Amino acid sequence: MRVVVADDTLLTRAGIVTLLRQAGIEVVGEAADAAELLEQVGRHRPDVALVDIRMPPTHTDEGLVAAREIRATHPEVSVLVLSQYVEPAYALQLLEDHPERVGYLLKDRVFDIATVVDALRRICDDENVIDPTIVSQLLRRQRTTDPLATLTTREREVLGLLAEGMSNKALAARLCVAERTVEAHVTQIFLKLDLPESTDLHRRVVAVLTFLRNG
Repeated sequence: MRVVVADDTLLTRAGIVTLLRQAGIEVVGEAADAAELLEQVGRHRPDVALVDIRMPPTHTDEGLVAAREIRATHPEVSVLVLSQYVEPAYALQLLEDHPERVGYLLKDRVFDIATVVDALRRICDDENVIDPTIVSQLLRRQRTTDPLATLTTREREVLGLLAEGMSNKALAARLCVAERTVEAHVTQIFLKLDLPESTDLHRRVVAVLTFLRNG
C-alpha cells in the first residue's frame, strides 16, 4: 500500500510516517499544506491520502476541501481524514460527495497504528470508515423528528456499526450472531428507511448518511 501523508505540524507528520513505515506501509510523499498535498497526490498517485482536516492558511477545513478534490479528480485514490475534534458534519460532507473509499478518524487513533492500518485497508477495499466516537455521539442524540424511530434497538446498533464501515461478517463477529442474522437486520433497516432497490453498497451508504444526519 502506497500512502501520502499531509499534516502541517512537522513532528506529528514525522511520527505518523514513522508508525506507518514500521507497520509495513510505504509512504511515498509528505505534505505540509493542501496545495502540497494535491501536488504530491498528482505526482505519486498513491493508494491512499492520509489528511489532517485543519491545515494552513486558516486551519479550518482546508484538508477536507483537498480530500474532496482528490476524490473528484483522482477517484482511484482513497482518502483517510484525521480530525482533532469530533465533527460529525465534516464526516457527513465527506460521505455525501464521494461515499466510497473514504474514512474519518479522530487524530488520537494514530497512536493505535493497528486501527489506522485497518482503516486504510478497508477504504482501499471500497468501504467507508467513520470513527466509533462519532457514531457513539450520534447514538446519544435525541431528536423530535427521527427517521430512525422505527428501528429496534438492535437495528440501530447494527446501523451504527455499518456507519463505522463494518462488513456483515465483521458485524456478526462483533455481535456474536450468525451472518444470516445480520443480513436479516440489514434488510429490515433498508425496508424501514424506505430505501429503493439498488446495489447493496449504495443502500448501505444511503443508510449511513441517514444515520449521520439523524442519528
